[in-house]
Amino acid sequence: MMRSLSILIIALAVSLNLKAQSLEGSWKLVEENGRKITDKEVVRIYQDNYFAEGAKELSSNEFLWALGGEYDSEDYSVTLDFNTKSPEMVGDSIDPKLTFINENKIRINEVDEVQVWDKISSEENALDGNWVITGRKRNGEMNRMTPGARRTVKILGGDHFQWIAFNSETREFSGTGGGTYTSEDGKNTENIEFFSRDKNRVGASLGFDYELKDGEWHHSGKSSKGDPIYEIWSPYAEAYSK
Repeated sequence: MMRSLSILIIALAVSLNLKAQSLEGSWKLVEENGRKITDKEVVRIYQDNYFAEGAKELSSNEFLWALGGEYDSEDYSVTLDFNTKSPEMVGDSIDPKLTFINENKIRINEVDEVQVWDKISSEENALDGNWVITGRKRNGEMNRMTPGARRTVKILGGDHFQWIAFNSETREFSGTGGGTYTSEDGKNTENIEFFSRDKNRVGASLGFDYELKDGEWHHSGKSSKGDPIYEIWSPYAEAYSK
């Protein structure tokens, strides 16, 4: 009886520990090779076995880089879909040697870098997920599209979002942007903290309407340029499983 109880306690402890050590949410780079990060802001989002990272220079809001792709929730290995720093690495599978220091701090041992990341938020939101665009209204008509190597992805988790447009076959990168967001009662607000195409957009807040229909995200409002938009986003895993 005591042996069975001990085994149950150990199993519960392991289960709780694994649950506590979840990558899902948003993370900030705080240390690199023993040096505190003070000159740039680097944020990474992990959600639905996908991750995205965006970086900017703090003094000027100048965009620095973006990288991301799929990751394995068991061993944390990654397969890069985009990487503006090293495009030749797109398609490569990498073991980042990720370890948890505690539930809110991780260490990543890259080839030439040892990074420490702090979790910013693990808050859950109605729109959390990894999405890919599958529909866009033009001239009053909705055009549906099938995502392939060329795609636009939008990942949301831990109160942060990032969109990325790229081609994983040609390694072409078209743009990215991101920041913090809120979604409640059909209203979605995005606060832009970095934007590869125009740093002057940093600091802007954009309001949108949203509705979840049959598992898809219907997104409408005005773009950062003030143009009306109506988009449909599908769960990434479902779109590519079809």
